[in-house]
Amino acid sequence: MASRKSPVAAEELAGMEEEGKGERCAVEEVALVVPETDDPSLPVMTFRAWTLGLGSCVVLIFLNTFFTYRTQPLTISGILAQILVLPAGRFMAAVLPDREVRLLGGRLGTFNLNPGPFNVKEHVIITIFANCGVSYGGGDAYSIGAITVMKAYYKQTLSFACALLIVLTTQILGYGWAGMLRRYLVDPAEMWWPSNLAQVSLFRALHEKEEEGGKSRGPSRMRFFLIVFFASFAYYALPGYLLPILTFFSWACWVWPHSITAQQVGSGYHGLGVGAFTLDWAGISAYHGSPLVAPWASIANTAVGFVMFIYVIVPLCYWQFNTFDARKFPIFSNQLFTASGQKYDTTKVLTKDFDLNVAAYDSYGKLYLSPLFAISIGSGFLRFTATIVHVLLFHGSDMWKQSKSAMNTVKLDVHAKLMQKYRQVPQWWFLMLLLGSVVVSLLMSFVWKEEVQLPWWGMLFAFALAFVVTLPIGVIQATTNQQPGYDIIAQFMIGYALPGKPIANLLFKIYGRISTVHALSFLADLKLGHYMKIPPRCMYTAQLIGTVVAGVVNLAVAWWMLDNIENICDVEALHPDSPWTCPKYRVTFDASVIWGLIGPGRLFGRHGLYRNLVWLFLVGAVLPVPVWLLSRAFPEKKWIALINVPVISYGFAGMPPATPTNIATWLVTGTIFNFFVFRYRKAWWQKYNYVLSAALDAGTAFMGVLIFFALQNAHHDLKWWGTEVDHCPLASCPTAPGIAVKGCPVF
Repeated sequence: MASRKSPVAAEELAGMEEEGKGERCAVEEVALVVPETDDPSLPVMTFRAWTLGLGSCVVLIFLNTFFTYRTQPLTISGILAQILVLPAGRFMAAVLPDREVRLLGGRLGTFNLNPGPFNVKEHVIITIFANCGVSYGGGDAYSIGAITVMKAYYKQTLSFACALLIVLTTQILGYGWAGMLRRYLVDPAEMWWPSNLAQVSLFRALHEKEEEGGKSRGPSRMRFFLIVFFASFAYYALPGYLLPILTFFSWACWVWPHSITAQQVGSGYHGLGVGAFTLDWAGISAYHGSPLVAPWASIANTAVGFVMFIYVIVPLCYWQFNTFDARKFPIFSNQLFTASGQKYDTTKVLTKDFDLNVAAYDSYGKLYLSPLFAISIGSGFLRFTATIVHVLLFHGSDMWKQSKSAMNTVKLDVHAKLMQKYRQVPQWWFLMLLLGSVVVSLLMSFVWKEEVQLPWWGMLFAFALAFVVTLPIGVIQATTNQQPGYDIIAQFMIGYALPGKPIANLLFKIYGRISTVHALSFLADLKLGHYMKIPPRCMYTAQLIGTVVAGVVNLAVAWWMLDNIENICDVEALHPDSPWTCPKYRVTFDASVIWGLIGPGRLFGRHGLYRNLVWLFLVGAVLPVPVWLLSRAFPEKKWIALINVPVISYGFAGMPPATPTNIATWLVTGTIFNFFVFRYRKAWWQKYNYVLSAALDAGTAFMGVLIFFALQNAHHDLKWWGTEVDHCPLASCPTAPGIAVKGCPVF
């Protein structure tokens, strides 16, 4: 706990800053945005920080867990807490007494209720707490999806103790990985985590006093933030409620209302989205994050992959070669299909114990995917090997040097120099968390063997997978703001090793893949603390306590809902107007059926329809090699080293559910701001770019919450031409001769 400290004299503070000076960060965006000063006298872990931090963490995780089961799931981002706690913190600073509080008579220490004005470091640590209650952070555990599937879909009897251990071990395992990888992904200046710059800009806008006009002209950052915030807040009423058609503006379908091909090409929601666009910020930033924080090199690489995939590969596979009987199915869909183009009914191939009924499967027929979905899965194979090879070739020598020197001889930039003033967190603190999670997880596979299905060797396999891929994926995200996923690979591997075990497949994904997601979220927050000069031990405490609190609340809320809402997630048994249809977890259940129940052997094995996609593992391993050789042969051509095969393959990641329109508009927006504005209006970009991103996020989020509670939650829904998201009814039709689907013509 902090005590009240007197302000540091200006000359003393200047001396400390001068002492901490190092080389400026080589990344231009960081040098333009992140302050290169520090005031170590500012209190951090104050009573205000604990109260507001834990409060915002609990509120956010409660709301996010509650909304995730609804037909219209809603994620409430941490930026809301980041803004709302500022007036709360200043109010507490104004009304709390300046009084020392002794814990157990002073035996546990003392703290001051009001150690001075509410400061930016308190604000940052509160945001770190709050991030544990957001779905992207460590709070909304992805393991809740597995627990929901186990209880609501497979009707398993699962103990609360087992479920709690699943939630906590996966998150703390990720925190352990994060701590072990700090020297590679936080300390080096080259690992700059672009998404943090929007947070840094917002903190500066909220706390730094700035004169209107000045050298850069224009309003202050704070005034600019407020203007954009209120404009974004007001505007989102259109795509969010009054005029949802703005989310997918597919004009081609109006021009050719009776042409299936034109609608397949032009539909922004069910087709390739050629010419379609979105005027909805939520749609632009939904899948790849804000385009304003993505580096231009990352945007360019993603654009190359997107154009190749959407405008070359998919059209050739569908219209020219009819790959995988593609024309029997919609060109764009994440549904499962039979050979006759109908929706695949998984209940017909399940036993009462939710094992695969092989005879029924052979009788009912094979499972088919839409062409875009199948190729997107194949891109996941390519991305997995490309990520590992790319990082080994381009960053392997640096990581080896850092391992040998333990960062003792590595040149530090100004931010790392300033952070050396604070007591560091010993590596063994993180190691104990990591080993503890591993041991408890292994014990769980023995104690609750029937419930988890995953044997001890499967747990070790999952840990080994996470150990291998967390660092290379972290390097990609820390430098490009893109996180190449490998969910498909994790489920693919265990699907071969343990066929017919859907629960084991889910848990393997959690421990082998989702622990990496948590680790990267924690690392991003550690870098935010690095930029804002938060003492490392304060960061450790906030992240660990926030993780445990959020995990317990997350499971408690989910458990109560699963036990007390009748027929939750059972669409067939629910009333048609029931909001508890769980679309998010239906996807999780379907994945467990595809990869765990039916298994990759039947889809991608020797006799599987999609067996040739497995060759993309080899293609992904080979593609980074010529790029690396060219970069070594022509070192003067800096652009060659910026070619990033994993990020190129990320241009067609996540589709579906992401649509080509989401990605195309993201690319255009990012190009405008991070190429043209950055190059030709750099002063404006430096002052406002990341503030603009934060304001758009905040305004959209606030209006989204207001619309949900005031209108959608009360079933005040509008029904008119402008509320139809996509006027392209024929885009989902097959085009193969003889395939009859309701609402579609038969060729």
